[in-house]
Amino acid sequence: MIKLALIQHKCQLDIAENINLISKQIEVAAQAGANLILLQELHNSVYFCQQEVTDNFDLAETIPGSSTEHYSQLAKQYNLVIVTSLFEKRAKGLYHNTAVVLDTDGSIAGKYRKMHIPDDPGFYEKYYFTPGDLGFEPITTSIGKLGVLICWDQWYPEAARIMALKGADILLYPTAIGWDLNDDDAEQQRQLNAWITIQRSHAVSNGLYMASCNRTGFEVEAADSSTGINFWGNSFIAGPQGEVISQASNDKAEIIYADIDFNQTEKVRRVWPYLRDRRIDNYKDILKRYID
Repeated sequence: MIKLALIQHKCQLDIAENINLISKQIEVAAQAGANLILLQELHNSVYFCQQEVTDNFDLAETIPGSSTEHYSQLAKQYNLVIVTSLFEKRAKGLYHNTAVVLDTDGSIAGKYRKMHIPDDPGFYEKYYFTPGDLGFEPITTSIGKLGVLICWDQWYPEAARIMALKGADILLYPTAIGWDLNDDDAEQQRQLNAWITIQRSHAVSNGLYMASCNRTGFEVEAADSSTGINFWGNSFIAGPQGEVISQASNDKAEIIYADIDFNQTEKVRRVWPYLRDRRIDNYKDILKRYID
């Protein structure tokens, strides 16, 4: 049994202020008995992908680097596993949206580079991020194998399935998603429901716990504008039958917790043996972009 904590918060322009807040919340979660902490997507800064601005590449950092060193010290100090989400500078002109998992001894257990990269109004990620090249590989830690994916990956059942087939004990999604200010209340509710439903379905179809940690609060598109994204929070943790165990509000900074029993996967899969009944001999068409 482990205790999972998700830290949902609003990001400020001041990176040092964000890191200081996260560090204090990690301490709070550790004191509450957390063994595993999931942070939201690109948590060190505001969501800079709302615009295509060359200077934003200055936000990127190497891995290992200052952030991994800082969060590694916290992981070791509090004897817990931390899943971070960083803007990685891999080489000059080559950048990734990367999750780094830090183990209880402060070592880097592994990393995952975001595979599915969106390009939509307000989410111009293709301008900044090269698609990941590490594949869908669970990261082995002292508390289990973590199937770490990032935001847009959460809409793809293939990603979750491959992580499950490779032995992931849990699916973890650092996330940054919110509403366009032009969306009416009904459309906002449809989008939120779709987001929650698709991720719960990954838990159900794979018999795994899953957790998604989203940011909250309004972030302007640019310093001199009133347009932007209202990040909808609602970070949540679901069990292997899709049951929502814990869920945050849409507009508050908070930490949510859940006790996770990886043995529950075995119990659920015995009743719902989806992996047993897969017809892998008839799935070759899934490799095609579209079937005309």
